[in-house]
Parts: sequence; structure tokens; C-alpha cells
Amino acid sequence: MNNLGPNKDFARRLIAWQKRHGRHDLPWQKQHDPYRVWLAEIMLQQTQVATVIPYYRRFLARFPGLAGLAAAPQEEVMALWSGLGYYARARNLQRAAQTIVARHGGRFPRRIEDIEQLPGIGRSTAAAVAVFAFGARAAILDGNVKRVLARVFGIDGFPGEKALENRLWALAESLLPARDIEAYTQGLMDLGATLCSRRQPRCGDCPFAAQCVALRDGRIAELPTPRAPRAVPQRAVRVLVLLNRGSVLLERRPPQGIWGGLLSLPELPEGALPRRYAGAQPLPVVRHAFTHFRLDIAPLAAKVSRRDTAPDGVWLSLKRLDAAPLPAPIRKILESL
Repeated sequence: MNNLGPNKDFARRLIAWQKRHGRHDLPWQKQHDPYRVWLAEIMLQQTQVATVIPYYRRFLARFPGLAGLAAAPQEEVMALWSGLGYYARARNLQRAAQTIVARHGGRFPRRIEDIEQLPGIGRSTAAAVAVFAFGARAAILDGNVKRVLARVFGIDGFPGEKALENRLWALAESLLPARDIEAYTQGLMDLGATLCSRRQPRCGDCPFAAQCVALRDGRIAELPTPRAPRAVPQRAVRVLVLLNRGSVLLERRPPQGIWGGLLSLPELPEGALPRRYAGAQPLPVVRHAFTHFRLDIAPLAAKVSRRDTAPDGVWLSLKRLDAAPLPAPIRKILESL
């Protein structure tokens, strides 16, 4: 299928490239604290490095160790995560910290099998933590790695299908080097993030340009095979922006589901608008894309003379938005005020 030599040649080239051209100054590198490695890996799930770095630093400044995270109020954890998205990651992060305290005496487990049992951690993330924190010889297979392997080795099919995913896992494990596992693993991450990107890859700088099947056959845009297109549902919701003396009424979302545990604007049932808010002024609609649907948020703003609150409502000063656990589109609406 390709012109690569033995599997060890793949690892050798990748390690050499990473040591010369890879990323070496990320704030979670050059140390082996499993807590910090784990935090970075969770934040990096479906989120770019440049976005993660300031969140990572702020989070560590408040929770420098695992015990503090486990014992913190969830609202404080969610506030630090606000704007980073995929909020289940933050809830699972704290649940995992609490599990480590309860089951492992507060010491991060070393065995990959134990790491994988923690909330919010799958096979690839568990392997990455074990590699960077404990020097384990284990394969990773996140989205970037799937793309690299599919292109270099010319592997057809959607990587999310179980049979193909199993094939990619077998290939990833066969490519592991006997030594320099950290440089190798970081190299896979770096290659997928900086050169072998989904769009506009820099194939001329790639250490596998001469052997890449996708480049040779003009199939870079085709591999890996994308998921079959499907209709994305469109939803709409109306929210109330109730203002009183520079403060806004917010409600805490249920702990599970969309924006679980965050503060948000009160939602109006479809077709309903209480008579006392009949004069509410519409604000520009905010559109937000989730993984499986798109949401149009239509805000209605009204000034009220009394601070009536729902049982789970809270009045927040518009000057204190930075510290509040708000979903990104709700923060956008409030900052526009």
C-alpha cells in the first residue's frame, strides 16, 4: 500500500522530526506531573492549543493540585471553564478528581486500565496521560493521529466506524518505538496539528512527503474519508434579559445536559410571553453551533422595577460577567449590553 520501510522507520523519522521541528514550549511540557498532564489532555479534546493555554494557566492558578479541584464547589470549576465549551469535560474532570481521592488515596493512578476507568477519559486520553506522566509505551489514536495514519498509509473509510477504528488501533500499536516514546507521541500530535491539518496541509514540510500514499495519489482532500453528510437540526429559543439597576437575572441550568451547571438567561416556553414583559425589546439573534444541532437564541430585553427571582435565579451585576460561569453565546448577549 505504501513505500514505507519497516514500521520502526516511521517512528525513527517522526522522532527525528519532532526533536527538530516539533513543539517544545507548551506550558504542560517538560514536567511529568500527572495532574497537569491530565488537565491539558482533557482541555485539548476538540479544542485548539492556542485556545487552551490561557484557560490552562488560569485553572492551575486556582487549582494547583488535585485535592483542591476535588473539594471545590462545582460552580467555581464551571466558571473557570466558561467559554471553553464541551462543559461535560469540566464536570467529568471534577468527578475524576473526586474518584482519585476516594479510590486511590489522592494519588493519580499509574496503570492505563485504572486511568481509563476515570470519568471523561477514553482509551487514547488514558494512553497519552500514561505516556507523558509515567513514560508508558502505549499508542494514542485521537482525531489528528487518525488523519495522519489514514493519509500516510492510504487507508480508506470513515475512522469512526468500529471495524476501521480497530484497524487503526492495530496499526498505531505496531508503529510504537522501543524508546523515545514521549517524543514519538508528541510528534504524532504535532504533525497532525501543525502540518497534516484537515485543510491546507503543509505537505512540503512533512517528513513523510516522499512516502505518503494520499499525497502520491492526489487524495489529501479525500482522506480520511469524512462521515456521510447528514442534516443538522435547527432549533430556536427565546430568552429574557431582565435588567434592574445594572444587574441581570440568571438561572442555573440543570447539572446534566446542554450547559449543565452554568448560569444562563431564563428561557421562554414556545409562544409564551408574560403580559408584564409585553414591552420587551428584541435584541439581535445569536446563532450558536453545537456538535449535533444549531441553535438560534432570540433575546428579549426588559427593565424591571423589582428583583423578583425564580427559586434557582440569581441577580448578577453586568460588571461581574468575567467571573461568572456563562455559556459563550449568553456571555456574548450580555456583553453587547
